[in-house]
Amino acid sequence: QVQLVESGGGLVQAGGSLRLSCAASGRSVRDYGMAWFRQTPGKEREFVATISGNGGITASADSVKGRFTISRDNSKNTLSLQMNSLKPEDTAVYYCAARTGYFGARKVGEYNYWGQGTQVTVSS
Repeated sequence: QVQLVESGGGLVQAGGSLRLSCAASGRSVRDYGMAWFRQTPGKEREFVATISGNGGITASADSVKGRFTISRDNSKNTLSLQMNSLKPEDTAVYYCAARTGYFGARKVGEYNYWGQGTQVTVSS
């Protein structure tokens, strides 16, 4: 069993930056694909970025490409999301997820484990 806990959310002005972290516990996630998703009230959870077990393969949504960077530190069992040039439309609850497969994935249903989420609010 894997437990995931996100941190680093908060309130930031448009154009600013935030760095989200996700700490995994219960077992090593070095062989797990991981990802960040986000969700706003009344909408479905949306893919943001994903990364393979060794960090060598990443992918991100078009809406965040060039602004957000996903990374991981398997020695610390952590996942990160560096968010730059934030926009008001990035406002959402951000979730960390892990799947029992080496490669990342873009669909919610591909993930076995989820964190509780962290709120990111970008003011205009």
